[in-house]
Amino acid sequence: MSEERHGTRRSGGPRKAQEIFDATLDLLAEKGYEGLTIEGVAQHSGVNKTTIYRWWPSKGALLGAALIGARQLDLAPPDTGSLQGDLEALLHTIATLLTTPPASDIAVAVLGAATHSAELAAHVKDFFADRIAREEPVFTRAVARGELPPDADPMLLVDLLAGAAWVRVVLRQLPLEKDFVSRTVHTVLAGARAAD
Repeated sequence: MSEERHGTRRSGGPRKAQEIFDATLDLLAEKGYEGLTIEGVAQHSGVNKTTIYRWWPSKGALLGAALIGARQLDLAPPDTGSLQGDLEALLHTIATLLTTPPASDIAVAVLGAATHSAELAAHVKDFFADRIAREEPVFTRAVARGELPPDADPMLLVDLLAGAAWVRVVLRQLPLEKDFVSRTVHTVLAGARAAD
């Protein structure tokens, strides 16, 4: 995803875009998707609403850019030296996002809104494509170390891990046990290796 699409090469530069993205996610967490407006983002960020509309023609487009470009949801791929360690670090990050406001409020609001907005659903798809691209080095290193077969499916592995956290936290509304991360990663990797 290019910086141009995020709005960081537009007039105002990265700092102004970050202020807009931060305001967008803050308001989403506070008011939900229905309560999120370009006018509210303009007031919260101190950026003129006509400027925001010039960069992003709708709140769906703005939220899509904010999901990828905002600091609140930033993800640095882990490099612990082992696939087990990397996936535990990754799942721990996901679990923390799902259980710690405001990120948890953002995640739930986006999930709910995407089921009712085709435009937002397309932007959420871009967000997850960006995430798997960032996570790819974890799996490339694991294959090079012989921890995964070359035909392993990184997206499936991430979906199994993240899906377990989403179902447990968001849908079942249950707390995560102390060993949830290590048990989940161990279970998924045991299946991946058995399929080799």
